Amino acid sequence: MLDFDIDKMLFTIPPESHDCREVRRILEEHPEVEFVSFVGIDMGGHDTDEKIPVRAFLEDMEKLLEHGVQTDGSSVALPMIADLGNAKVDIIPDKTVNWYVDYNYRNVCAKYGLPVGTLRIPSFLVHNETFECGSRSILRNALRYMKEELRRELREHPYVFRYIEGADSVDDIDDFVVTSATELEFWVRTPDDKGDREQLFIAQTLKEQYWKRTYGEVRTALEETLLILDKYGFGVEMGHKEVGGVKARMNNGGHYNHVMEQLEIDWKYTDAIQAADNENQVKYVVRDIFTRHGLDVTFMAKPFEGVAGSGEHTHIGLAARRKDGKLISLFAPRNMKEDFMSPVGFGALMGILKNYEVINPFISSSNDSLNRLKPGYEAPVCIVTSLGKAVDKPSRNRTVLVGLIRDVHNPMATRFELRAPNPKSNTYLVLATSYMAVMDGVKAVLEAERTPKELEASLSKKYGEEDFYLEKDREYRSEEDVFEYYTEEEREKLFGRAPATVWENLEAFDRYPEKIEVFNRGNVLPNILFESYREQTLSQWKLELHDRLIPNTMGFIRSCRKRHTDEDFSDYDIKNWLEIDKIRHEIAKDTITDKSLLTQAKEALDARQYDRASALQLEIKRRVEELTALYTRYKKNLL
Repeated sequence: MLDFDIDKMLFTIPPESHDCREVRRILEEHPEVEFVSFVGIDMGGHDTDEKIPVRAFLEDMEKLLEHGVQTDGSSVALPMIADLGNAKVDIIPDKTVNWYVDYNYRNVCAKYGLPVGTLRIPSFLVHNETFECGSRSILRNALRYMKEELRRELREHPYVFRYIEGADSVDDIDDFVVTSATELEFWVRTPDDKGDREQLFIAQTLKEQYWKRTYGEVRTALEETLLILDKYGFGVEMGHKEVGGVKARMNNGGHYNHVMEQLEIDWKYTDAIQAADNENQVKYVVRDIFTRHGLDVTFMAKPFEGVAGSGEHTHIGLAARRKDGKLISLFAPRNMKEDFMSPVGFGALMGILKNYEVINPFISSSNDSLNRLKPGYEAPVCIVTSLGKAVDKPSRNRTVLVGLIRDVHNPMATRFELRAPNPKSNTYLVLATSYMAVMDGVKAVLEAERTPKELEASLSKKYGEEDFYLEKDREYRSEEDVFEYYTEEEREKLFGRAPATVWENLEAFDRYPEKIEVFNRGNVLPNILFESYREQTLSQWKLELHDRLIPNTMGFIRSCRKRHTDEDFSDYDIKNWLEIDKIRHEIAKDTITDKSLLTQAKEALDARQYDRASALQLEIKRRVEELTALYTRYKKNLL
């Protein structure tokens, strides 16, 4: 339980309180906040944490808030920008968003009876004093570009206001409001406990865990987390069990062990940059509170094979604030009972779908993330959307990449749910690339001056049909379960083949240069930043495959030992073991004449033969899955 008074703690300093006098007053009233940290986000999505004692911060606050602090750029992920020979990077505070206090719940100050806090200030990374190079800057610039372009397009094509409720012209609009939100799924478990893959699969299939009541330490940690998140003003909507997990056991001390559960926490939407900042802070609170109760937390996309992974569905919306202050949805149609969306909404969705091949590398940038995107685990593999069977029958299709969320009685709820991101996705870049694609589609639709009915027909086009914007040999909409209704061959033909490795995903950058150009507009993602991101992702893939996945696979191979004895075996056991041993040697054992798959993969990476390394990675994965099934069958037959 929380053994301190959270009502006495400082959680948020809002933008309107960021002048130096007010910041000083607030910090002096909350002496439990003993440090200040400037938080920049690099191209790998990692954040900086440079703790400055509050005393030193207050002594030089004006200068620090204006010019930030310096860091060694070679220690952050900014390849091709900041290296050992040119490493000067400044971390410049962002005064336009909420600043959050991050509390150390394991370090309670005896004097005040409260945890020691660090004021975390979201910041921009600037190389050599002029070049902004972090993920937050890219998102900010993407939003700035989109708002400018959207206003220009609406002015040049006023026909669209016939289909938008609440505004008759662009002159009625004071500003555009880009709304976003994420949902956080994660696994918790007691340390050192390993999940039984078969039991996890059975529990998932029987839906024994979904939305069930939590128990013991998990319940306490979840409740404390929700209470604390609400203090930050995130507008927590719910926390609940997800589909994965098995029932825990109680030990003699009255505590639960063998905990293995998947949870989800949802909170309200906000401005896109603030939404990404909020998500960072939510993860810190989740990890801190659950570990305080002796529970490990993982935000991996696919921590356990054979069961559902963890997604982070990202919601994308767009509104306009009229000059009288009222908000109106630009995605919703004038008549919710006649059309699914306005032309702006259709254009936004079409832009994401058309350009998704080059958005995907920013969303699924790790081996783990691609392991999650498989048929049968409530994760998307096809570039396809669902609108609903009819305007009055909202979509409930969980097999698509992007779903339209709408409420006939609440136009402001109209938005898109992008289902591919995971908790390790860099949300700043997910949103930046998505909104750039949104603007590409909106621009094409408005310049063609298409009506909602015409755009619904475009989005519903069949394979081989020409369209003014979407590609001829593709389909983009399905109201069916795409895993059940289509064969794998049909899915790949209609919706495109999903990349299976990080390298395959990165290859889209070379296959679709015309789509990459969408990100270059407005200098939002100039070539140097684009190449920096590609180099960071490629380097991460190589290192992880070479120095983590291959050694881990070798460890698994060595664990698959002969278990039967000379006194206790059958011919069936011998047959199974011979098959197992053959695969073990093919994967991991070198001979004078032949090299194992693991060795071949390492040598391909060392030689920068990435096509070959990628193909070998898939072959190793296939053979390991085959070995796992055989070894499980073998063990089950032993007495």
